[in-house]
Amino acid sequence: MRLRGETEPMRNLAELDLPHLPVEDAAFAADPVSFFRKAKESNPWIAGSNLGYWIHDYQAIKDLLSKDDKLRPAYDGIVQMLGAHGTPWGRFTEEQLISLPPEQHAMLRTTFAKKFTPRFANQLRPMMQETIKRMLDEWAPKGAFDFEEFASSFPITVMFTLVGAPVEEIEGIRKSLETLGLAFSMDPNRVPEIHAAYDRLEKLVQRIIAERRADPRRGDKADLLDLLIDTSEEGNVPERQLEDLVIFFFVAGYDTSKNVLTYTIRLLLDRPDLYERCAVDHDYCRKVLDEGLRLFNPGSVPRFTDEDIVYRDVLLPKDTMLWFTLNVSGRDELAFDDPDTFNPDREIDPAARPIPFSLGRHMCLGQHIARAQLQEALHQIAQRLRNPKLAGEYGWRPYPGAWGLKGLPITFTPAEAPADA
Repeated sequence: MRLRGETEPMRNLAELDLPHLPVEDAAFAADPVSFFRKAKESNPWIAGSNLGYWIHDYQAIKDLLSKDDKLRPAYDGIVQMLGAHGTPWGRFTEEQLISLPPEQHAMLRTTFAKKFTPRFANQLRPMMQETIKRMLDEWAPKGAFDFEEFASSFPITVMFTLVGAPVEEIEGIRKSLETLGLAFSMDPNRVPEIHAAYDRLEKLVQRIIAERRADPRRGDKADLLDLLIDTSEEGNVPERQLEDLVIFFFVAGYDTSKNVLTYTIRLLLDRPDLYERCAVDHDYCRKVLDEGLRLFNPGSVPRFTDEDIVYRDVLLPKDTMLWFTLNVSGRDELAFDDPDTFNPDREIDPAARPIPFSLGRHMCLGQHIARAQLQEALHQIAQRLRNPKLAGEYGWRPYPGAWGLKGLPITFTPAEAPADA
């Protein structure tokens, strides 16, 4: 028996009898929250798996992710597990912005972060509005469709517009991004498809950068690609890193926006009152999306411990693979009241804010663009697809990876665009 004031003796991670999570199973992907809650009965903050250890407690995620100097991105480990070291996709994954050494990462992030501001994102809203309106003009008269398919066309169209890529290649790149989004599902059988998808995207990015350098835009016609090229020249950023940044822009911006929008619509199908409010209240769409991001986002963040870390009297040895469950962290019953209820009007404790875009030096660079395009899309969709209903079954994408719904068949009453749009 311990006396009052005595501390818990430190234990090595390998000594713990941890619950094992079958993260590769389809049943897990369909309901990871239940698996994590069951694991919490055995250990309140960490669980094991075939892919490493999972940090599933909201406070533990915040505490450990704040230790930027003691963790490093684990994408090189993922590449190694998939046997893809030395391949073009493996090189990109190991050298993308988030994977760079701290000094290099800080330099590049500082160079580009000053451009990815809320003000810049707000300047893009008219283009985002026009994009979703054109899509709705085409899709709304159908009266029924797979919403996930519809949603997948929106972020890719916005991204193509932002960098002036040829619209006739949208569908091919969309399919490539679907494949790349499954890369971190850790299925080695997907590796040949991943390589082919990356090759197609890399060639597009290299071509549009070369064409833009040969024929630059100026003045009011300048777009995000001009901004990135000009900023890279001002900061003496190597061409390979500029290309990687544009590739990262596509990969990071596709599945996240598409999956969040699809899941949010699924939530709203059960709350027609909130859906109708989104049609008339632009700012309320922001609150709905914030609440949707609390309940769900696509990403699990992989990290290696870069040195021994002691947390809650447990030694996490150097080079331990940790997965941070940002995608369900907002469902933690210890951090959020009534966490499974979708309530955009809930009061958020400043000490327990959702963390869908990660923390610290690796916080998502494009989060302001993502938030803006999702808000604009939801507002327009609610105006044009009236009284939506679930029209069939849907599935789930693999976990981990870019997790989310697979398919969302809906029916609805088409509506014309508002006269004052």
